[in-house]
Amino acid sequence: MKKGEKNPFVFESILEDIKSVKIQGAEHIAKAAIKAYTNSPSKESAKRLLATRPTEPLMQNALHALTSSKNTEVKAKELLSYIEYSHKEAVKYGSSLIKEDMNVYSHCHSSTVIDILKYAKYKLHKKFVVYTTEVEPLLQGRKTAEELSKSRIKVILAPDLTAETMLSKCDLFLFGSDAFTKKYAVNKIGTAMLVAHAKLLGIPRYACGTSLKYAHKVTLEKRKPEELWKKQNKNILIQNPAFDQAKLSDISGVVSEFGILSGKSFIKKARETVKLIKKH
Repeated sequence: MKKGEKNPFVFESILEDIKSVKIQGAEHIAKAAIKAYTNSPSKESAKRLLATRPTEPLMQNALHALTSSKNTEVKAKELLSYIEYSHKEAVKYGSSLIKEDMNVYSHCHSSTVIDILKYAKYKLHKKFVVYTTEVEPLLQGRKTAEELSKSRIKVILAPDLTAETMLSKCDLFLFGSDAFTKKYAVNKIGTAMLVAHAKLLGIPRYACGTSLKYAHKVTLEKRKPEELWKKQNKNILIQNPAFDQAKLSDISGVVSEFGILSGKSFIKKARETVKLIKKH
């Protein structure tokens, strides 16, 4: 293959990895989609990528910007740069929420939350414990626990049904958000219940994400039944919802590149940022 020539196999490989959830996390999905699109820039490519994960506005906003751009390579670099910048800023702001000897609860797997915790440990030299659950059926909680353990952060992992008990032992609830709308933070199924319980207990709760995850409307993805149970039975209907919506009015704030803001203030800024990234 000649230098600079596009490789169609790269596109197909990334497409399959996103679709099969081999690539997880809103930022990882968006970065992969940008790479796939730049290897095969066309409306059809964008359409196929968008169909893989309907609850990922960061990918959607990036692809919209790319398809509208006159220079795909330049726009791709701009998007990747902003995603990286906003992630780093959110991590710095979020780490300020971690206090000495805290118990921190986290749900599912979020690169932003994980990096917030790592920053708090290594840059701010904070000592704390992280509580989390397995998060069936894909066990993203185990992935979180393994990543944090490699950074020598103490983690307490338990089954999903202990979530409310685990949360009650904590001083802070941090969760990543795959999407934001005017009224909701969208994240892994179970988040809305945990936010409501944390509010009842008076535990501060923050959604962590970036402005490019904002969308006017979000479709909540439903995953294949086989993820939950491969056995088939015509009398058993398996439902496997991947996401739910926590009310922004129920959370203490949103951690993003803008700082730690109320949900309303964050949405106002995020809406403008998405407009700008799509225009230029």
